[in-house]
Amino acid sequence: MEQYLVLSGLSAAGTIAGSLPALLIRNLSHRSKDILLAYSAGVMVAASTYGLIPSALKLSNLYVLTFGILLGTILLTLLERYIPHTDPVHDADTAAVSTASRMLLIMSMTLHNLPEGLSTGISLADPEPHLGAIVSFAIGVQNLPEGFLIALVFATAQSRMLKPILYVCGVTAAEWLASLLGYNFGSELRFLIPYGLAFAGGAMLYIVYKELIPESHGDGNETPATFAFIIGTLTMIALTHGLD
Repeated sequence: MEQYLVLSGLSAAGTIAGSLPALLIRNLSHRSKDILLAYSAGVMVAASTYGLIPSALKLSNLYVLTFGILLGTILLTLLERYIPHTDPVHDADTAAVSTASRMLLIMSMTLHNLPEGLSTGISLADPEPHLGAIVSFAIGVQNLPEGFLIALVFATAQSRMLKPILYVCGVTAAEWLASLLGYNFGSELRFLIPYGLAFAGGAMLYIVYKELIPESHGDGNETPATFAFIIGTLTMIALTHGLD
């Protein structure tokens, strides 16, 4: 439990850490945002394909893996369709973002962070000793640009710094609570852990392909974004091998 509290807390705190520079930097180019998003996408792909998916296969079989990945993908598709949300990247470019758009941004980022929190909690409940550290690091890195973009929207819309920090803390708390749910779920019902790992892998791949990659390639920065994606992937591969 102590390891869970430390790693899950550090992972969720990535959102807060990422938000701090945005309070000082009021403008960020599309190129920089695209590079950050693509790097995060590479980290998440490697965490899923080198951490979550192999662990799910080791504990079960291909049928369980397929079911869990499809379940994660279908659930996020339904959430995306029926829960209103907005595009955080393009809204962050405009200083005059409406209050409604800012609220939709918070809902969107919270929606994305819930499966990430579940991924962290489930991986920390897994018997594999290094899986929790790998996934926690991956989610923490991925949370850095998310926190930056959330804070950037609110920082450019108003002069006060307290509200951006409070909103970022709210998103962080939601992710941590989701990780607690995932950890308790995996600890009490260990036979469902491979399903949970596969579910988390599918959810992460969905977010990467549906959100992060398209956003990082939408403004003519495909080449630097592609290199950032590869570097992010290599970062997680190196971490995985370093923990073996």
